[in-house]
Amino acid sequence: MPGSCSGEKRIASPRQKRLPDALSDDQVRHLLSGIRNPTHKTCLAVMYACGLRISEATTLEIGAVDRANQVLRIVGKGDKERLVPLPQPVLDELGRLWLTHHNHRWLFPNHFGDAPLNNRVLSRSFAAAVVTAGIQRGVTPHALRHSYATRLIENGIDTRIVQILLGHASIATTAIYTHLTTPTRASLHSLLDRLMTGL
Repeated sequence: MPGSCSGEKRIASPRQKRLPDALSDDQVRHLLSGIRNPTHKTCLAVMYACGLRISEATTLEIGAVDRANQVLRIVGKGDKERLVPLPQPVLDELGRLWLTHHNHRWLFPNHFGDAPLNNRVLSRSFAAAVVTAGIQRGVTPHALRHSYATRLIENGIDTRIVQILLGHASIATTAIYTHLTTPTRASLHSLLDRLMTGL
């Protein structure tokens, strides 16, 4: 009522953390199949195969690929380095892509070859593929990273291992994916090779 003062304080309800948008394996395959630009397609495939942020993927340099050990060296937030498994099908695709541009520095060069692929350009390509694939909700390229984490947890990969692979500072950030999944058991390398076959 006007002029009255109850003296009661409003208590803010705790804000619920929004669950990440994760795409199914079939949705990712359908989405990537609609991308014609080989650089864009392979960059997005690497984001899904290795759980990368878009800025980590677009700025990958040739030296980040360790073919002998099948790993990718990532420089993430705070310049922290981590190693992530690189599935054989994606390693093969990176080799085929390099033969099309022969860039001496960038895995995913821009059109002129003098700089890495622009994040906004890749995001527009992804958005167009989302529409073509008939995915109704508005997802961004970051959904590929969420989908990677979800696949790992679904297949019984330990949460602490997923934390390391994603470069999360806190285990609590990774633990949110456990609310989305029903774990089964799989080895990390065989799981990733299987997921990426045919992309």
